Amino acid sequence: MEPRAGVSKQDIREQIWDYMEARNLADFPRPVHHRIPNFKGASRAAEHFPRLQAFKMARTIKVNPDAPQKNARFFVLNSKKTLLVPTPRLRTGLFNKITPPPGATKDILRKCATSQGVRNYSTPVGLDSRVLVDLVVVGSVAVSEKGWRIGKGEGYADLEYAMMVSMGAVSQGTPVVTIVHDCQVVDIPETLLEDHDLTVDYILTPTRVITTGCERPKPTGIEWSKISCEMMGKMPVLRSLRCREEQAGKDVTLRDTHRGLPRARAALSTVRSPRELPSLESGSWQGDDVPSSTVYVGNLPRDARVSELKRALSARGAAPSRLTWQGPQRGAFLHYRDPAEAWQAISRLQGFCLGANTVRVALARHQGASGPAGGRTGEPHPDP
Repeated sequence: MEPRAGVSKQDIREQIWDYMEARNLADFPRPVHHRIPNFKGASRAAEHFPRLQAFKMARTIKVNPDAPQKNARFFVLNSKKTLLVPTPRLRTGLFNKITPPPGATKDILRKCATSQGVRNYSTPVGLDSRVLVDLVVVGSVAVSEKGWRIGKGEGYADLEYAMMVSMGAVSQGTPVVTIVHDCQVVDIPETLLEDHDLTVDYILTPTRVITTGCERPKPTGIEWSKISCEMMGKMPVLRSLRCREEQAGKDVTLRDTHRGLPRARAALSTVRSPRELPSLESGSWQGDDVPSSTVYVGNLPRDARVSELKRALSARGAAPSRLTWQGPQRGAFLHYRDPAEAWQAISRLQGFCLGANTVRVALARHQGASGPAGGRTGEPHPDP
């Protein structure tokens, strides 16, 4: 199957998804649209994996968590190599290490390789782990014999790789493998590729092993200009990496820093009723209404001083006109002159670190509901 001329990445995705559905080439979950397809023959395609010289030489292998790569994860565990799996949507970190129980049988290892096993037998790998990844396995919707790859459109595989580069976990020489159905190997116009797109070195299908010989450079790190405030709000690990790179003197300006922030609001200031929220530790504001020009910052270091916070805010260009300190609750309210100034401060404080802590930031809002004692309370709730 070859894509039509003049197509976009999404056109190619839709064409492959439609083709696989029409010919019943996929297993559960169905339909395959908006997914990395769990194609029939995925286990057979993965049998090529342990035969690769790159696999034999690798000690630590990162494999994506999608269903068609389940057998690849099993082969890593069965070969007693270290298996790393990205956390879903990078919400709680970059990846987890799968550690089977002592004396695990092959049946147990197969369970460890499933999504449930990843949840039950994994431990987080922190940014300071100094892990070195020898081989990377990613899912694809489409891939060309030249090594050019198209994912499902959310950019997680590209971002995961860029984050590993920033951590020093991978280099340009780290091989990348993808496992797909034969129908997913198509011509992809080079004009569709961007600098942040991850390329692959090996393609495994049920019938072939393709060595791409791809010479196009892989991502050299995170392109912060393509990262939105909304993404920053959802991924604490991304905020931590941004803080580190900013301290190293790199340009970490976000995509929508200098534009309006309407899309970021949902991620940065989720407001719930008082019954759903904990006490002051989550940034509660008791008494009068909290104006929308007030920003809450939380997760401050236990030994933080108000003078230290003020200096840091000033250095980020986010100095408030007034500050209400809540040191015992490890938080503070920052009062700005108007909502626009508050949202500008929120943008500038994404990834903000004080000491070793990545500070949580949210717009403070008054809920206008009665608290437990009948008084009115307003409780901003930063995204966890």
